[in-house]
Formats: sequence, C-alpha cells, structure tokens
Amino acid sequence: MVSNAASVGRSGVHDFILLRASAIVLAAYTLFMAYFFLTTPDVTYDIWKGLFSGLGVKVFTVLALVAVLIHAWIGIWQVLSDYVKPALIRGSLQLIFSVTLLAYFAAGLITVWGV
Repeated sequence: MVSNAASVGRSGVHDFILLRASAIVLAAYTLFMAYFFLTTPDVTYDIWKGLFSGLGVKVFTVLALVAVLIHAWIGIWQVLSDYVKPALIRGSLQLIFSVTLLAYFAAGLITVWGV
C-alpha cells in the first residue's frame, strides 16, 4: 500500500474512501439545499433562519462542512505533492492551506451554531 505525508499511518485506499464518502455527503447536502430552494417560493430571512434553527439541519451542515474540508485537504495534498517538488515550499504551502481550512471550519461552526 502507498502511504502519503498527508495521512500519517493511513494508506492511499483510506484517502480514496474518504474522498468518495465526502463526495456522497456533499451530493446529499446539495440535493437537500436544491430541494429547499425549489420548494420555497420566497426565501426570506425568517424562512432561512427557521430552516437553520433545527438541530438536524445544523448537524447536516456541519457534516457537509467537514466533508468539504476533508475533500479539500486531500485534494490540496495531491496537487502539491504532484506539482511542487521543493519540500520547503510544499510544506509552507500545506501549512498555509491547513491554517486556512481550520479558519474556514471555525467560521463555519460560528456561523451555524451562532457561538
């Protein structure tokens, strides 16, 4: 099995499964949101706030956010490992992207849960 630096102790098969699972979660969330917009003739702030007031929608949204972050992390690692050969530059870029993804996660949590 092939190991990579982004997944210490994991194999490429694990990354493959994570990518597919995160894609399924994102597809389900996209269908859910599309259904909401197609069945709601006028989306106002109150309707939008009502949608996200339910625990299920909040959890589903955070799950979709985590799926985006997993998908992005693995994709960024693959692109950087393929196209950026100097280790210092690749490591620096991975650090920048990692911090950015963590900031997106924190902002998403604050937005969804209103903390």
